[in-house]
Amino acid sequence: MQDTRVELRKQIMDWCDDPNSKCIFWLNGMAGTGKSTIARTIARELAEKKRLAASFFFTRGKKDISHARMFFTTIAAELAISLPVLRTFISDAIDNNPAIFKRGLREQWNQLILNPLKNAPTQSIQLVVVIDALDECDNMQDIQLILQLLEEAKDLRTVRIKIFLTSRPEIPIFDGFRQLSGEVYQDFILHNIPLDTVNADISTFFLQKLSPLKAKHGLGTPWPDERIIEQLVERAAGLFIYAATTLRFIQDDIDGPEEPLSLVLSATKSSLSATEHLDGIYTTLLQHSVLGKQGYQECVGRFRQVVGSIMVMFNTIPARNLAQLLQMPFKTVSSTLDSLRSVLNVPVDESQPVQLFHLSFRDFLQDPERCSDSRFQIDEKERHTSLFRKCMEHISQLQENICNLWGPGVLITEIPDYTIQKSIPPHVQYACRYWLNHWRLGNQVEEDIKTIREFLEQHFLSWLEGLSLIGEVSNGAHMIIALEEILSVSCNKH
Repeated sequence: MQDTRVELRKQIMDWCDDPNSKCIFWLNGMAGTGKSTIARTIARELAEKKRLAASFFFTRGKKDISHARMFFTTIAAELAISLPVLRTFISDAIDNNPAIFKRGLREQWNQLILNPLKNAPTQSIQLVVVIDALDECDNMQDIQLILQLLEEAKDLRTVRIKIFLTSRPEIPIFDGFRQLSGEVYQDFILHNIPLDTVNADISTFFLQKLSPLKAKHGLGTPWPDERIIEQLVERAAGLFIYAATTLRFIQDDIDGPEEPLSLVLSATKSSLSATEHLDGIYTTLLQHSVLGKQGYQECVGRFRQVVGSIMVMFNTIPARNLAQLLQMPFKTVSSTLDSLRSVLNVPVDESQPVQLFHLSFRDFLQDPERCSDSRFQIDEKERHTSLFRKCMEHISQLQENICNLWGPGVLITEIPDYTIQKSIPPHVQYACRYWLNHWRLGNQVEEDIKTIREFLEQHFLSWLEGLSLIGEVSNGAHMIIALEEILSVSCNKH
Protein backbone atom coordinates (compact mmCIF):
# COMPACT_ATOMS: atom_id res chain seq x y z
CA MET A 1 0.00 0.00 0.00
CA GLN A 2 1.07 3.56 -0.61
CA ASP A 3 2.50 5.38 2.39
CA THR A 4 3.42 2.20 4.27
CA ARG A 5 6.87 0.73 4.93
CA VAL A 6 8.26 3.99 3.55
CA GLU A 7 11.54 4.14 5.50
CA LEU A 8 12.34 0.46 5.07
CA ARG A 9 11.69 0.52 1.33
CA LYS A 10 13.91 3.59 1.03
CA GLN A 11 16.70 1.86 2.95
CA ILE A 12 16.54 -1.20 0.69
CA MET A 13 16.48 0.85 -2.51
CA ASP A 14 19.42 2.95 -1.23
CA TRP A 15 21.33 -0.31 -0.74
CA CYS A 16 20.45 -1.35 -4.29
CA ASP A 17 21.72 1.95 -5.71
CA ASP A 18 24.92 2.25 -3.66
CA PRO A 19 27.86 0.80 -5.63
CA ASN A 20 29.81 0.39 -2.39
CA SER A 21 27.14 -1.45 -0.40
CA LYS A 22 27.54 -5.10 0.57
CA CYS A 23 26.67 -7.88 -1.85
CA ILE A 24 23.79 -9.44 0.12
CA PHE A 25 20.94 -7.75 2.00
CA TRP A 26 19.27 -10.24 4.34
CA LEU A 27 15.83 -9.17 5.55
CA ASN A 28 14.78 -11.55 8.30
CA GLY A 29 11.72 -11.58 10.48
CA MET A 30 9.27 -13.84 12.25
CA ALA A 31 6.20 -15.25 10.49
CA GLY A 32 3.59 -12.68 9.58
CA THR A 33 5.79 -9.57 9.64
CA GLY A 34 5.39 -8.93 5.90
CA LYS A 35 8.61 -10.24 4.34
CA SER A 36 7.06 -11.58 1.14
CA THR A 37 5.04 -8.43 0.55
CA ILE A 38 8.21 -6.35 0.85
CA ALA A 39 10.05 -8.72 -1.51
CA ARG A 40 7.30 -8.42 -4.13
CA THR A 41 7.27 -4.65 -3.76
CA ILE A 42 11.06 -4.36 -4.16
CA ALA A 43 11.03 -6.75 -7.14
CA ARG A 44 8.32 -4.66 -8.82
CA GLU A 45 10.17 -1.39 -8.23
CA LEU A 46 13.43 -2.87 -9.53
CA ALA A 47 11.67 -4.28 -12.61
CA GLU A 48 10.19 -0.86 -13.37
CA LYS A 49 13.72 0.59 -13.23
CA LYS A 50 15.08 -2.32 -15.33
CA ARG A 51 17.34 -3.24 -12.42
CA LEU A 52 15.84 -6.65 -11.61
CA ALA A 53 18.15 -9.45 -12.73
CA ALA A 54 15.92 -12.33 -11.59
CA SER A 55 13.67 -13.47 -8.76
CA PHE A 56 12.72 -16.71 -7.04
CA PHE A 57 9.99 -17.00 -4.40
CA PHE A 58 10.27 -20.24 -2.43
CA THR A 59 6.92 -21.61 -1.23
CA ARG A 60 6.61 -24.73 0.87
CA GLY A 61 4.23 -27.32 -0.57
CA LYS A 62 4.25 -25.99 -4.16
CA LYS A 63 6.16 -28.48 -6.31
CA ASP A 64 8.97 -26.72 -8.20
CA ILE A 65 9.32 -23.76 -5.83
CA SER A 66 9.49 -25.77 -2.61
CA HIS A 67 13.00 -27.05 -3.33
CA ALA A 68 16.26 -25.88 -4.88
CA ARG A 69 16.45 -28.20 -7.90
CA MET A 70 15.21 -25.50 -10.29
CA PHE A 71 16.58 -22.52 -8.39
CA PHE A 72 19.74 -21.73 -10.33
CA THR A 73 18.29 -22.82 -13.68
CA THR A 74 15.41 -20.37 -13.13
CA ILE A 75 17.82 -17.58 -12.20
CA ALA A 76 19.89 -18.32 -15.31
CA ALA A 77 16.84 -18.25 -17.58
CA GLU A 78 15.75 -14.89 -16.17
CA LEU A 79 19.27 -13.48 -16.45
CA ALA A 80 19.26 -14.37 -20.14
CA ILE A 81 16.10 -12.27 -20.50
CA SER A 82 17.10 -9.30 -18.35
CA LEU A 83 20.66 -9.17 -19.75
CA PRO A 84 20.64 -10.39 -23.39
CA VAL A 85 24.43 -10.25 -23.64
CA LEU A 86 24.52 -13.35 -21.40
CA ARG A 87 22.36 -15.50 -23.69
CA THR A 88 25.19 -16.81 -25.84
CA PHE A 89 27.29 -17.77 -22.81
CA ILE A 90 24.39 -19.53 -21.08
CA SER A 91 23.39 -21.33 -24.30
CA ASP A 92 26.98 -22.47 -24.82
CA ALA A 93 27.07 -23.83 -21.27
CA ILE A 94 23.94 -25.87 -21.99
CA ASP A 95 25.31 -27.11 -25.34
CA ASN A 96 28.54 -28.21 -23.68
CA ASN A 97 26.68 -29.95 -20.86
CA PRO A 98 23.12 -30.89 -21.93
CA ALA A 99 22.53 -32.63 -18.59
CA ILE A 100 23.34 -29.49 -16.59
CA PHE A 101 19.72 -29.32 -15.35
CA LYS A 102 20.27 -32.59 -13.49
CA ARG A 103 23.64 -31.63 -12.04
CA GLY A 104 24.35 -30.38 -8.53
CA LEU A 105 23.75 -26.82 -7.43
CA ARG A 106 27.45 -25.91 -7.46
CA GLU A 107 27.93 -26.98 -11.08
CA GLN A 108 24.75 -25.19 -12.16
CA TRP A 109 25.87 -22.01 -10.41
CA ASN A 110 29.33 -22.10 -11.96
CA GLN A 111 28.33 -23.03 -15.51
CA LEU A 112 25.03 -21.21 -15.93
CA ILE A 113 25.53 -18.07 -13.85
CA LEU A 114 28.98 -17.28 -12.47
CA ASN A 115 31.07 -17.98 -15.59
CA PRO A 116 28.69 -16.17 -17.99
CA LEU A 117 28.68 -13.15 -15.66
CA LYS A 118 32.48 -13.15 -15.50
CA ASN A 119 32.90 -13.44 -19.27
CA ALA A 120 30.15 -11.12 -20.48
CA PRO A 121 31.63 -8.27 -22.59
CA THR A 122 29.50 -5.40 -21.34
CA GLN A 123 29.80 -2.05 -19.67
CA SER A 124 29.75 -1.95 -15.90
CA ILE A 125 26.23 -2.61 -14.67
CA GLN A 126 24.60 -3.40 -11.30
CA LEU A 127 21.52 -5.64 -11.06
CA VAL A 128 19.64 -7.25 -8.18
CA VAL A 129 18.38 -10.81 -7.64
CA VAL A 130 15.39 -11.07 -5.29
CA ILE A 131 15.07 -14.32 -3.30
CA ASP A 132 12.09 -14.65 -0.98
CA ALA A 133 11.44 -17.14 1.86
CA LEU A 134 14.68 -19.10 1.63
CA ASP A 135 13.60 -20.89 4.83
CA GLU A 136 10.78 -22.54 2.85
CA CYS A 137 13.28 -24.48 0.74
CA ASP A 138 12.77 -28.06 1.91
CA ASN A 139 16.45 -29.02 2.28
CA MET A 140 18.57 -27.31 4.94
CA GLN A 141 21.83 -28.40 3.30
CA ASP A 142 20.73 -26.81 0.02
CA ILE A 143 19.99 -23.57 1.87
CA GLN A 144 23.49 -23.37 3.31
CA LEU A 145 25.09 -24.29 -0.04
CA ILE A 146 23.06 -21.59 -1.81
CA LEU A 147 24.37 -18.99 0.65
CA GLN A 148 27.97 -20.16 0.13
CA LEU A 149 27.62 -19.92 -3.64
CA LEU A 150 25.89 -16.54 -3.60
CA GLU A 151 28.85 -15.18 -1.62
CA GLU A 152 30.98 -15.63 -4.74
CA ALA A 153 28.98 -12.88 -6.47
CA LYS A 154 31.02 -10.35 -4.46
CA ASP A 155 33.98 -10.88 -6.79
CA LEU A 156 32.13 -9.94 -9.97
CA ARG A 157 33.35 -6.71 -11.50
CA THR A 158 31.75 -5.90 -14.85
CA VAL A 159 28.26 -7.20 -14.17
CA ARG A 160 27.80 -6.80 -10.45
CA ILE A 161 25.01 -8.85 -8.95
CA LYS A 162 23.48 -8.02 -5.58
CA ILE A 163 21.13 -10.34 -3.71
CA PHE A 164 18.10 -9.18 -1.72
CA LEU A 165 17.07 -12.17 0.39
CA THR A 166 14.29 -12.73 2.92
CA SER A 167 13.70 -15.55 5.42
CA ARG A 168 12.56 -16.40 8.89
CA PRO A 169 15.41 -16.25 11.44
CA GLU A 170 15.85 -20.01 11.62
CA ILE A 171 19.00 -21.65 12.96
CA PRO A 172 20.22 -23.28 9.69
CA ILE A 173 20.08 -19.89 7.95
CA PHE A 174 21.78 -18.13 10.86
CA ASP A 175 24.51 -20.79 10.70
CA GLY A 176 24.82 -20.30 6.95
CA PHE A 177 25.34 -16.56 7.33
CA ARG A 178 27.81 -17.05 10.17
CA GLN A 179 30.03 -18.95 7.74
CA LEU A 180 30.12 -15.93 5.39
CA SER A 181 32.44 -13.00 5.75
CA GLY A 182 30.95 -9.99 7.49
CA GLU A 183 32.05 -7.95 4.47
CA VAL A 184 29.62 -9.85 2.24
CA TYR A 185 26.22 -9.16 3.78
CA GLN A 186 24.20 -6.80 5.90
CA ASP A 187 21.06 -7.83 7.72
CA PHE A 188 17.91 -6.12 8.85
CA ILE A 189 15.65 -7.65 11.51
CA LEU A 190 12.12 -6.82 10.47
CA HIS A 191 10.46 -7.36 13.83
CA ASN A 192 12.90 -4.91 15.45
CA ILE A 193 11.35 -1.94 13.65
CA PRO A 194 9.87 0.37 16.32
CA LEU A 195 6.34 -0.77 17.11
CA ASP A 196 4.98 2.76 16.69
CA THR A 197 6.13 2.75 13.06
CA VAL A 198 4.60 -0.65 12.37
CA ASN A 199 1.37 0.30 14.15
CA ALA A 200 1.03 3.42 11.99
CA ASP A 201 1.20 1.25 8.86
CA ILE A 202 -1.32 -1.25 10.22
CA SER A 203 -3.65 1.59 11.22
CA THR A 204 -3.46 2.95 7.66
CA PHE A 205 -4.28 -0.52 6.36
CA PHE A 206 -7.37 -0.94 8.56
CA LEU A 207 -8.67 2.56 7.85
CA GLN A 208 -8.40 2.21 4.09
CA LYS A 209 -9.77 -1.34 3.91
CA LEU A 210 -12.62 -1.10 6.42
CA SER A 211 -14.04 2.24 5.31
CA PRO A 212 -15.66 0.88 2.09
CA LEU A 213 -17.69 -1.59 4.20
CA LYS A 214 -19.54 1.33 5.80
CA ALA A 215 -21.34 2.32 2.60
CA LYS A 216 -21.77 -1.26 1.42
CA HIS A 217 -23.67 -2.31 4.56
CA GLY A 218 -25.27 1.04 5.42
CA LEU A 219 -23.42 1.44 8.70
CA GLY A 220 -23.56 4.63 10.70
CA THR A 221 -20.89 7.30 10.86
CA PRO A 222 -18.24 7.17 12.14
CA TRP A 223 -17.46 3.52 11.38
CA PRO A 224 -14.98 2.25 12.14
CA ASP A 225 -14.38 4.77 14.89
CA GLU A 226 -10.97 5.64 16.24
CA ARG A 227 -11.28 3.32 19.24
CA ILE A 228 -12.05 0.30 17.04
CA ILE A 229 -8.97 0.98 14.91
CA GLU A 230 -6.83 1.35 18.03
CA GLN A 231 -8.08 -1.98 19.41
CA LEU A 232 -7.43 -3.79 16.13
CA VAL A 233 -3.93 -2.33 15.92
CA GLU A 234 -3.22 -3.37 19.53
CA ARG A 235 -4.28 -6.93 18.79
CA ALA A 236 -2.22 -7.10 15.61
CA ALA A 237 0.86 -6.59 17.84
CA GLY A 238 3.03 -5.79 14.84
CA LEU A 239 1.92 -8.74 12.69
CA PHE A 240 0.64 -7.84 9.24
CA ILE A 241 -0.72 -11.36 8.77
CA TYR A 242 -3.03 -10.73 11.75
CA ALA A 243 -4.31 -7.57 10.08
CA ALA A 244 -4.83 -9.28 6.71
CA THR A 245 -6.57 -12.33 8.22
CA THR A 246 -8.79 -10.17 10.44
CA LEU A 247 -9.81 -8.05 7.46
CA ARG A 248 -10.80 -11.08 5.38
CA PHE A 249 -12.77 -12.49 8.32
CA ILE A 250 -14.65 -9.22 8.84
CA GLN A 251 -15.42 -8.44 5.21
CA ASP A 252 -16.33 -11.97 4.09
CA ASP A 253 -19.31 -12.38 6.44
CA ILE A 254 -22.48 -12.13 4.31
CA ASP A 255 -24.46 -10.72 7.26
CA GLY A 256 -22.18 -7.75 7.57
CA PRO A 257 -18.95 -6.85 9.42
CA GLU A 258 -20.30 -5.98 12.85
CA GLU A 259 -20.65 -9.50 14.34
CA PRO A 260 -17.23 -10.78 13.18
CA LEU A 261 -15.65 -7.52 14.30
CA SER A 262 -17.20 -7.96 17.74
CA LEU A 263 -15.89 -11.55 17.88
CA VAL A 264 -12.37 -10.36 16.99
CA LEU A 265 -12.36 -7.64 19.64
CA SER A 266 -13.65 -9.96 22.35
CA ALA A 267 -11.44 -12.93 21.41
CA THR A 268 -8.15 -11.81 22.94
CA LYS A 269 -6.75 -9.40 25.48
CA SER A 270 -4.41 -6.64 24.43
CA SER A 271 -1.70 -7.87 26.82
CA LEU A 272 -0.99 -11.09 24.88
CA SER A 273 2.06 -11.66 22.68
CA ALA A 274 1.95 -11.27 18.90
CA THR A 275 1.79 -15.04 18.33
CA GLU A 276 -0.96 -15.44 20.94
CA HIS A 277 -3.01 -12.75 19.20
CA LEU A 278 -2.57 -14.53 15.86
CA ASP A 279 -3.57 -17.86 17.43
CA GLY A 280 -6.59 -16.13 18.91
CA ILE A 281 -7.87 -14.84 15.58
CA TYR A 282 -7.30 -18.25 13.95
CA THR A 283 -9.25 -19.96 16.76
CA THR A 284 -12.04 -17.40 16.59
CA LEU A 285 -12.59 -17.64 12.86
CA LEU A 286 -12.49 -21.47 12.93
CA GLN A 287 -15.03 -21.64 15.75
CA HIS A 288 -17.24 -19.14 13.95
CA SER A 289 -16.90 -20.69 10.49
CA VAL A 290 -16.88 -24.39 11.40
CA LEU A 291 -18.47 -24.85 14.82
CA GLY A 292 -21.11 -22.22 14.13
CA LYS A 293 -22.83 -24.57 11.67
CA GLN A 294 -25.40 -27.24 12.33
CA GLY A 295 -23.94 -30.71 12.46
CA TYR A 296 -20.58 -29.25 13.42
CA GLN A 297 -19.06 -32.61 14.33
CA GLU A 298 -19.38 -33.66 10.71
CA CYS A 299 -17.99 -30.28 9.66
CA VAL A 300 -14.98 -30.74 11.94
CA GLY A 301 -14.29 -34.10 10.30
CA ARG A 302 -14.50 -32.52 6.87
CA PHE A 303 -12.24 -29.69 8.01
CA ARG A 304 -9.55 -32.10 9.12
CA GLN A 305 -9.83 -34.12 5.93
CA VAL A 306 -9.90 -31.20 3.48
CA VAL A 307 -7.77 -28.53 5.19
CA GLY A 308 -5.47 -31.12 6.76
CA SER A 309 -4.78 -32.53 3.30
CA ILE A 310 -4.07 -29.08 1.81
CA MET A 311 -1.72 -28.46 4.73
CA VAL A 312 0.50 -31.50 4.09
CA MET A 313 0.27 -31.94 0.31
CA PHE A 314 3.43 -31.55 -1.76
CA ASN A 315 1.76 -29.52 -4.49
CA THR A 316 -1.39 -27.46 -4.77
CA ILE A 317 -4.30 -28.61 -6.96
CA PRO A 318 -7.74 -27.16 -7.82
CA ALA A 319 -10.67 -27.84 -5.50
CA ARG A 320 -12.42 -30.20 -7.93
CA ASN A 321 -9.28 -32.32 -8.27
CA LEU A 322 -8.81 -32.24 -4.50
CA ALA A 323 -12.32 -33.67 -4.13
CA GLN A 324 -11.45 -36.43 -6.62
CA LEU A 325 -8.19 -37.21 -4.81
CA LEU A 326 -9.98 -37.46 -1.45
CA GLN A 327 -12.94 -39.28 -3.04
CA MET A 328 -15.37 -36.76 -1.59
CA PRO A 329 -18.32 -35.01 -3.30
CA PHE A 330 -17.17 -31.74 -4.84
CA LYS A 331 -20.08 -29.93 -3.19
CA THR A 332 -18.84 -31.07 0.22
CA VAL A 333 -15.28 -29.92 -0.44
CA SER A 334 -16.47 -26.66 -1.97
CA SER A 335 -18.71 -25.77 1.00
CA THR A 336 -15.87 -26.58 3.42
CA LEU A 337 -13.50 -24.30 1.53
CA ASP A 338 -16.02 -21.49 1.09
CA SER A 339 -16.44 -21.15 4.85
CA LEU A 340 -12.69 -20.69 5.31
CA ARG A 341 -11.82 -18.01 2.78
CA SER A 342 -10.27 -15.94 5.56
CA VAL A 343 -7.36 -18.40 5.75
CA LEU A 344 -7.53 -20.19 2.39
CA ASN A 345 -7.02 -18.73 -1.06
CA VAL A 346 -9.96 -20.26 -2.97
CA PRO A 347 -9.81 -18.86 -6.54
CA VAL A 348 -13.00 -18.00 -8.41
CA ASP A 349 -11.44 -19.74 -11.40
CA GLU A 350 -11.92 -23.41 -10.55
CA SER A 351 -8.92 -24.40 -12.69
CA GLN A 352 -6.60 -22.62 -10.25
CA PRO A 353 -5.24 -24.37 -7.13
CA VAL A 354 -6.42 -23.87 -3.56
CA GLN A 355 -3.73 -22.95 -1.06
CA LEU A 356 -3.10 -21.52 2.39
CA PHE A 357 -2.87 -17.74 2.53
CA HIS A 358 0.04 -17.96 4.96
CA LEU A 359 2.16 -20.72 6.44
CA SER A 360 1.52 -19.40 9.94
CA PHE A 361 -1.91 -21.09 9.69
CA ARG A 362 -0.19 -24.41 9.04
CA ASP A 363 2.17 -23.79 11.97
CA PHE A 364 -0.86 -23.09 14.16
CA LEU A 365 -2.80 -26.23 13.18
CA GLN A 366 0.09 -28.63 13.73
CA ASP A 367 1.15 -27.28 17.14
CA PRO A 368 -1.09 -28.53 20.01
CA GLU A 369 0.29 -25.84 22.31
CA ARG A 370 -0.86 -23.10 19.93
CA CYS A 371 -4.08 -24.68 18.64
CA SER A 372 -5.78 -24.94 22.03
CA ASP A 373 -9.08 -26.20 20.57
CA SER A 374 -8.24 -29.86 19.95
CA ARG A 375 -11.06 -30.21 17.43
CA PHE A 376 -8.96 -28.31 14.88
CA GLN A 377 -5.57 -29.89 15.53
CA ILE A 378 -4.15 -31.71 12.51
CA ASP A 379 -2.24 -34.96 12.97
CA GLU A 380 0.27 -34.75 10.13
CA LYS A 381 1.21 -38.44 10.19
CA GLU A 382 -2.43 -39.47 10.04
CA ARG A 383 -3.06 -37.11 7.12
CA HIS A 384 -0.02 -38.42 5.21
CA THR A 385 -1.13 -42.01 5.79
CA SER A 386 -4.65 -41.24 4.58
CA LEU A 387 -3.33 -39.48 1.46
CA PHE A 388 -0.96 -42.37 0.74
CA ARG A 389 -3.90 -44.79 0.74
CA LYS A 390 -5.97 -42.52 -1.51
CA CYS A 391 -3.02 -42.24 -3.92
CA MET A 392 -2.67 -46.02 -3.99
CA GLU A 393 -6.33 -46.42 -4.91
CA HIS A 394 -6.00 -43.99 -7.81
CA ILE A 395 -2.79 -45.32 -9.34
CA SER A 396 -4.04 -48.90 -8.99
CA GLN A 397 -6.69 -47.98 -11.55
CA LEU A 398 -4.13 -47.09 -14.23
CA GLN A 399 -4.32 -49.37 -17.25
CA GLU A 400 -1.89 -50.42 -19.95
CA ASN A 401 -1.78 -47.99 -22.89
CA ILE A 402 -4.05 -45.63 -21.00
CA CYS A 403 -3.91 -42.98 -23.74
CA ASN A 404 -4.73 -45.51 -26.53
CA LEU A 405 -1.53 -44.71 -28.43
CA TRP A 406 -1.12 -46.00 -31.97
CA GLY A 407 2.31 -47.56 -31.51
CA PRO A 408 5.13 -48.25 -29.03
CA GLY A 409 7.49 -45.66 -30.54
CA VAL A 410 5.25 -42.62 -30.12
CA LEU A 411 7.02 -39.52 -28.80
CA ILE A 412 5.45 -37.62 -25.92
CA THR A 413 5.61 -34.48 -28.08
CA GLU A 414 3.27 -36.20 -30.54
CA ILE A 415 0.57 -36.78 -27.90
CA PRO A 416 -1.91 -33.91 -27.52
CA ASP A 417 -1.84 -32.48 -24.01
CA TYR A 418 -5.63 -32.77 -23.67
CA THR A 419 -5.32 -36.52 -24.32
CA ILE A 420 -2.92 -36.91 -21.39
CA GLN A 421 -5.01 -34.66 -19.12
CA LYS A 422 -8.17 -36.63 -19.93
CA SER A 423 -6.55 -40.03 -19.43
CA ILE A 424 -4.47 -39.03 -16.40
CA PRO A 425 -6.31 -36.16 -14.67
CA PRO A 426 -4.50 -33.89 -12.18
CA HIS A 427 -5.48 -35.87 -9.07
CA VAL A 428 -4.10 -39.09 -10.61
CA GLN A 429 -0.95 -37.24 -11.69
CA TYR A 430 -0.54 -36.08 -8.10
CA ALA A 431 -0.97 -39.66 -6.86
CA CYS A 432 1.67 -40.93 -9.32
CA ARG A 433 4.19 -38.33 -8.18
CA TYR A 434 3.75 -38.22 -4.44
CA TRP A 435 2.35 -41.50 -3.05
CA LEU A 436 5.77 -42.57 -1.74
CA ASN A 437 6.41 -39.17 -0.10
CA HIS A 438 3.16 -39.50 1.83
CA TRP A 439 3.98 -43.06 2.90
CA ARG A 440 7.42 -42.08 4.18
CA LEU A 441 5.96 -39.29 6.33
CA GLY A 442 2.98 -41.33 7.53
CA ASN A 443 2.63 -44.00 10.20
CA GLN A 444 4.20 -46.77 8.05
CA VAL A 445 2.11 -49.67 9.32
CA GLU A 446 2.67 -53.21 8.04
CA GLU A 447 -0.67 -53.14 6.22
CA ASP A 448 0.60 -50.37 3.96
CA ILE A 449 3.83 -52.23 3.13
CA LYS A 450 1.66 -55.10 1.92
CA THR A 451 -0.25 -52.60 -0.23
CA ILE A 452 3.02 -51.40 -1.77
CA ARG A 453 4.08 -54.97 -2.55
CA GLU A 454 0.74 -55.72 -4.22
CA PHE A 455 1.06 -52.49 -6.21
CA LEU A 456 4.53 -53.47 -7.45
CA GLU A 457 3.32 -56.93 -8.47
CA GLN A 458 0.18 -55.78 -10.27
CA HIS A 459 0.49 -52.12 -11.35
CA PHE A 460 4.19 -51.25 -11.55
CA LEU A 461 4.43 -51.03 -15.35
CA SER A 462 1.21 -49.03 -15.64
CA TRP A 463 2.57 -46.57 -13.07
CA LEU A 464 5.82 -46.21 -15.05
CA GLU A 465 3.81 -45.60 -18.20
CA GLY A 466 1.81 -42.93 -16.39
CA LEU A 467 4.99 -41.24 -15.16
CA SER A 468 6.45 -41.23 -18.66
CA LEU A 469 3.30 -39.60 -20.07
CA ILE A 470 3.44 -36.75 -17.52
CA GLY A 471 7.21 -36.28 -17.88
CA GLU A 472 8.17 -37.60 -14.45
CA VAL A 473 10.28 -40.66 -15.29
CA SER A 474 13.40 -39.23 -13.63
CA ASN A 475 11.49 -38.75 -10.38
CA GLY A 476 10.18 -42.29 -10.77
CA ALA A 477 13.76 -43.57 -10.90
CA HIS A 478 14.52 -41.88 -7.57
CA MET A 479 11.35 -43.36 -6.10
CA ILE A 480 12.34 -46.86 -7.23
CA ILE A 481 15.73 -46.51 -5.54
CA ALA A 482 13.99 -45.38 -2.35
CA LEU A 483 11.52 -48.26 -2.65
CA GLU A 484 14.35 -50.76 -2.89
CA GLU A 485 15.79 -49.49 0.38
CA ILE A 486 12.38 -49.51 2.08
CA LEU A 487 11.51 -53.05 1.01
CA SER A 488 14.98 -54.34 1.87
CA VAL A 489 14.61 -53.05 5.41
CA SER A 490 11.14 -54.61 5.58
CA CYS A 491 12.49 -58.01 4.44
CA ASN A 492 15.30 -57.89 7.03
CA LYS A 493 12.76 -57.26 9.78
CA HIS A 494 10.83 -60.37 8.80
